Amino acid sequence: MRVLLTNDDGIDAKGIKTLYNHFKPLGEVYIVAPERERSASGHGITVHKPLRANEIEEHQFAVSGTPADCVKIALEALLPIQPDLIISGINLGANLGTDVLYSGTVSAAIEGILANIPSIAISLLSQSKTASFETAATVAVRLCELLITKKFPTDTLLNVNVPDCSLEDIKGLKVTTLGIRRYKNSIEERKDPRGNSYYWLGGKVEDIVDRDDTDVSAVVKNFVSVTPVHFDLTNYSIIDQIKDWDLNKLL
Repeated sequence: MRVLLTNDDGIDAKGIKTLYNHFKPLGEVYIVAPERERSASGHGITVHKPLRANEIEEHQFAVSGTPADCVKIALEALLPIQPDLIISGINLGANLGTDVLYSGTVSAAIEGILANIPSIAISLLSQSKTASFETAATVAVRLCELLITKKFPTDTLLNVNVPDCSLEDIKGLKVTTLGIRRYKNSIEERKDPRGNSYYWLGGKVEDIVDRDDTDVSAVVKNFVSVTPVHFDLTNYSIIDQIKDWDLNKLL
């Protein structure tokens, strides 16, 4: 098995190092990850300045760009042959529901499926710097060993969120849909020493637990959520409705 690991927490993050230690006995493992934390960078790519990739250890590269940059440069310049799998994570913090639109972790996996490579984004439901990633890494290994034996659409990634607990306390893996996650009071205004305003983005998370089949609902019950996600954002259910607008009348 040839595996590419990446993330948005940076190449020195504990999550990706734990993944590496778990996958190394299974085959050929590469790390191509941002040189620093690039959380919430979405699917941004670097086009107005050069990218640098420094090999800090054999098969491990620190890249001066975004998570999506890392996958692009790995596939097109750094790896001698395409990997069998791409795994993005383990992210420190959940990527649930609408988080996938902002997440650098998920965007790296999307870049993988754009290249027709089976890809997984995996996140740990913890914000603690001392969090243990062992359970999430074990889940990742077992899921990947299963994934490579299955027929799976190349336009779809698996977004996996793992509760912060021991493997024995996990109630199971549940296939889910994306739920709804909102951020309340997400912009805080502050003053600099000269009295000028600046703004800090953050806010309190509000998860909407309104259905049993969502990732948000699964993780609060100590299930691992496994959500198939693809990059086609078309809302097919209203195409006919918009066709009835007869848009050609605008010309």
